[in-house]
Amino acid sequence: MNNVLACKDVVKTFRDGARELRILCGVDLEVREGESLAISGPSGVGKSTLLHILGTLDRPTSGDVFFRGASLARMSRSAVNRIRNEDIGFVFQFYHLLPEFTALENVMMPALCKGAARGVCHDRAAELLGKVGLADRVSHKPGKLSGGEQQRVAIARALYNRPSVVLGDEPTGNLDEHTGAGIIELLLDLNRSEGVTLVFVTHDEALARRAHRWVHLHEGRAYPRGETPDLGNAGVD
Repeated sequence: MNNVLACKDVVKTFRDGARELRILCGVDLEVREGESLAISGPSGVGKSTLLHILGTLDRPTSGDVFFRGASLARMSRSAVNRIRNEDIGFVFQFYHLLPEFTALENVMMPALCKGAARGVCHDRAAELLGKVGLADRVSHKPGKLSGGEQQRVAIARALYNRPSVVLGDEPTGNLDEHTGAGIIELLLDLNRSEGVTLVFVTHDEALARRAHRWVHLHEGRAYPRGETPDLGNAGVD
C-alpha cells in the first residue's frame, strides 16, 4: 500500500522564555493510501502539533514530511500551499463555520473563495450535504443547527475539493459521547465508501479502536498501539 503522507524523524520545539520545549522528539509515521488512522496520547504530548505538521499548517523544527513520496521541505511555498488547498481536508474540534451563511454556502466556501460561480458550486455542495445526512438542512444557518449537525457541515466542507486525505483534530471533542460516536462512524463510512484517507486525533480509546490502525504518542514519539513503553493512562487527554 502506497503512502499518502509520511514523516521522518520529525522534531518540533517551542520557546517558553529561556526554556526550549521539545514536543516531538523524532516521530516516524506513515499514512497509507485509503486507510483510517487514529492518533492518541495524553494531553500536551503533541497530537495536534503532529497533525498540523502532517497537514502543512505548521513546519517541523527538523526532520521532513513527504506527500506521495515528495519532500515538502524541498518544495516551494506555492507548491505546499497547493497541496494544502487541493489534497488535504481539515475537520477541527470547533467547526469554524461562518454564522451568516447557510450550510450550503459554508460547504461551497472553499470554491467561492477561489472565485468560482455560486451556480457551479451548488450541486457538489448539495450532494455532500446529502451524504452527511443533511439534505433537509441546506438552507439552515449554523445557529439553527445542533453541534453534531454543524460538524457534519464541516465534514462536507472538508470533502468539497475531493482531497486525498482528511485530517480530524479532535473532531468529536466538542460533542457528547453519542453524537461523537456518530461523527466517527460517518467519517469511517466516508473512508470506506469514498476511499478518502482519514487521520484523526482522539483521546477516546473506543473511537480509536474503530480505525484500521492506531498509533499512540508517548514522550514525543509515535508507537503502534500496544508497543508503547509504560503507557500509563493512555486514553486520558
